[in-house]
Amino acid sequence: MEIELKLALQPRHAARIRHHPLLSNSKPQQHALLSIYFDTPKFDLMQRGIALRVRRIGRQWIQTLKAESQSVGALTSRPEWEAVVAQGDQPDFSALPQAALDLLSGIKHKRVAPVFTTEFRRTTWQIGDGAAQAEVALDRGKITAAGKSREICEVEIELKSGKPEFLFDIAEQLLHAAPLHVEPRSKAERGYILSGAITPSPVKSVRPIIVQDQPAGEAWNAIVQAALVQLTANVPGFLENAHDIEYLHQLRVALRRLRTATQLAKSLGQQVPAWEQPLRELMHALNPARDWDVFQYEIMPGITPVLAVPPENAARSDEALAPLQNAAAQARQQAQALLLQPAFTQLMLDIGRSLLLASADSHRRDTGTWAATILEQRWQKLRKRCHGFAALNPAERHLVRIAAKKMRYSVEAFAVLYGKRATPFIAALAALQDELGAENDRFMAMQLLNELPKKTAAVSFQLGQLSGALAFAAAQHDQLSSASWKKLAGSTLFWQQ
Repeated sequence: MEIELKLALQPRHAARIRHHPLLSNSKPQQHALLSIYFDTPKFDLMQRGIALRVRRIGRQWIQTLKAESQSVGALTSRPEWEAVVAQGDQPDFSALPQAALDLLSGIKHKRVAPVFTTEFRRTTWQIGDGAAQAEVALDRGKITAAGKSREICEVEIELKSGKPEFLFDIAEQLLHAAPLHVEPRSKAERGYILSGAITPSPVKSVRPIIVQDQPAGEAWNAIVQAALVQLTANVPGFLENAHDIEYLHQLRVALRRLRTATQLAKSLGQQVPAWEQPLRELMHALNPARDWDVFQYEIMPGITPVLAVPPENAARSDEALAPLQNAAAQARQQAQALLLQPAFTQLMLDIGRSLLLASADSHRRDTGTWAATILEQRWQKLRKRCHGFAALNPAERHLVRIAAKKMRYSVEAFAVLYGKRATPFIAALAALQDELGAENDRFMAMQLLNELPKKTAAVSFQLGQLSGALAFAAAQHDQLSSASWKKLAGSTLFWQQ
C-alpha cells in the first residue's frame, strides 16, 4: 500500500525545495524517468480506477499497476504492485500477482496499448526522525498525449515507515519555504484528461460512508473526509476553467459542509477544530466571486428582457455592463489567487491531519442515535425561525435561510442512514432553500450594483434600470417561499419513524 502526500508548485520555486534545510542532511539522488501508460482503446483500465505503466529508470524497465486511489485532501493511498520487466513497449502481465490480475478480469491483454507518456527528472531525498521514514521527491517535466503536452512540477512525499502524520510534518516545513498548492490529480489522471479520455467536470457532494451502529466519532470523521474530497476535487477545475461557475459553486458547497461538521463536533463533546476559523475566513473571502457569478449568469438573464433596451441605446447598455464585468473578473481572479496561497494549502493540511487523529467521542453514542438527535435539533430551530413565515421581514428571512441551510447539510450528511425515506423531505427542504437563496441573491445583486462606480450619466441610468428590474423580480417571487415552507412543514419527519 502506497501512502503519499502530493503538492504542486510553480517551476520557478523548485530551487526553494532543493535548498531547504530539512533536506540538507540527505544526499539527493537524481533520475531521468520516462513512463508509458497503457490502456485499451475504450479506456477500460481507467474506468476501473487502474493505472498501468512501464517506467524506464536508467537501463531498467519497472512495471507498476496501481488500483483505485483513496485521496483525502493532499494525502493519497492506493494498492500498488511493481516488477522489473524486460522491455517497456508492452506490459508483462505474467509479472503481476493474482490480486492484480483479478482487477483486470475480462480485459483482453492484447488490446492494451500505449495512451500517453510522462517524462520528468526526479530528485529524491530520504529523511527520517527515528520513528518514521519518508522519501521526498521533486518532479519536473511534462505529460504528453495526443500531440499535446502539459508541464509537471510537484513534490511527492511517500511514507516508507512510521505514522502518516510524519508526511504532514514534512509538508508544513516545506510550505514555509515554497508556495506549494493542492493538486489532487495523479499524473495518470492528468494524462487521461490530456488524451481526451476524461472530460473534467465539477464534483458534486460526496456522501460519507457511515452506518447506524458505528461510533459517532467515526461518522464525524467520514463526514469531514467526504467534504474535503469534494473541496479539493474542484480546486483544479476552478483554477484552470474559472468561467465554468459550477466549480466555484461546488467548492463553496464543500466549504459549507466542512463548517457544518465543525458545529457537529460540539455535539460529540469535542472541541471545535482549530481550522474552523481559517475555514470561515476563506468562505468569506470567496463570497464576492460567487456573488458576481450568480449576478452575471443567473440573475442578469432573468431581468434583461425587462429592460427592453432599444437598439439605438445598445452601446450605452454595453458601457454600463463594462464595470460590472470588470468587477466580476477581478473577484474571480482574487478567488483563484487565494487557492494558490500557502494559507489555503496549510488549511488543507490541517484538516487532513485531523482526520488521522483518533476521534474523541466521550459519549460513545452510535451514529444512528446521534444523527436523530442532531436532525431533531436542527428541525426545531428551523420551525422556530419560520413561525409566522408570511409576515417575516428580509432580515428574519435571512435567518430562516441560514437555518434551512444548516438543516439541509445535516440531513444530507446523514441521509445514507435512512435511504429513500429521506428523499421527500430533502426535496421539500431543497425547494425552500432555493427560494430563500434566490431572494438573497437578488438582495446581494442590489448591493453589488450600488457599489459599482457611476462615472457617467448614461451608466447611472442603465444601472438604475437594472436596480428597478431587480426590485420588480423580487416582487414577483415574494409568495413562492411561503408555499415552499408550507410544503416542508407538512412533510414526514423521516428520522422519527
